[in-house]
Amino acid sequence: MPMNKKTVDVIIPTYKPDETIKKLLDRLSVQTYPVQNIFIMNTRTEVDLPEELNQMDNIRIIQIEPEAFDHGGTRHRGARLSHADLILFMTQDAMPYNKQLVEQLVKAFEDEKVGAAFARQLPDRDCGVIERYTRSFNYPETGRVKSIQDIEELGVKTFFCSNVCAIYRKDVYDSLGGFEKKTIFNEDMIFAGRILQSGCKIAYVADAEVIHSHNYSCMQQFRRNFDLAVSQVEHPEVFEGVKSESEGVRLVSRTAGYLLKIRKPWLIINLVIKSGFKYMGYKLGQNYRKLPQWVVLKCTMNPRYWAF
Repeated sequence: MPMNKKTVDVIIPTYKPDETIKKLLDRLSVQTYPVQNIFIMNTRTEVDLPEELNQMDNIRIIQIEPEAFDHGGTRHRGARLSHADLILFMTQDAMPYNKQLVEQLVKAFEDEKVGAAFARQLPDRDCGVIERYTRSFNYPETGRVKSIQDIEELGVKTFFCSNVCAIYRKDVYDSLGGFEKKTIFNEDMIFAGRILQSGCKIAYVADAEVIHSHNYSCMQQFRRNFDLAVSQVEHPEVFEGVKSESEGVRLVSRTAGYLLKIRKPWLIINLVIKSGFKYMGYKLGQNYRKLPQWVVLKCTMNPRYWAF
């Protein structure tokens, strides 16, 4: 099928959305490659979606009860509503950098072996120095197509594919069963592993750009890495035996070198502290089955996951 005939639907989980969601939808509406339908999977809270969203023809809003939300399951529910050739997942805080985002992502599927593609994430204006460098480390200027053969070189980063902005070939998604219906988070990397194991490839499209970054506190980093490790332990069929910690060491080393280069060595103290919290969270997550439940609930970002 010619590339200009492939249809694209967008799926966006939302939680207490603010005016940013309207800006995101506005930017999607002016893309050079048109999107067909937008499914908003909104977790029901006291904060309502902007009223004007109900007036937009191609937007369908699906309300999710808080206890029913799941990072994998909710996205999978959205995917099942779509009949498009390609399904694009975004988060509510990911902002297309320009009008070519969707077009650049769709181009990746000119290679029939590509089952998924994900965008480059650029730091927002309020992004701190360390996180800004982390973005450039994880999302370099040069794109790459990954296959299962890259594990020896890339380790766990072979499976890296972020649903902040990632697009999937719908027939591949369906044939592999889609995202995990219950997962603490990291549904994107888990499914990326299945894509690669099936013989398909994953494209990192550096020319497809979204603005997205966070200034996490030490405890937020701790909890995020705890949950990351839990997700990897729960899916040995993807992650077992794949090196992961060496990538973290390389990031810390490169970041320290960068801070020296820009003559801000005092920030290395902050880097070491935050990296320590990340590492502690990750190691505890790897051993979560040995921990009392009350400790697990203190460590996780997603306490509801442990309640059902």
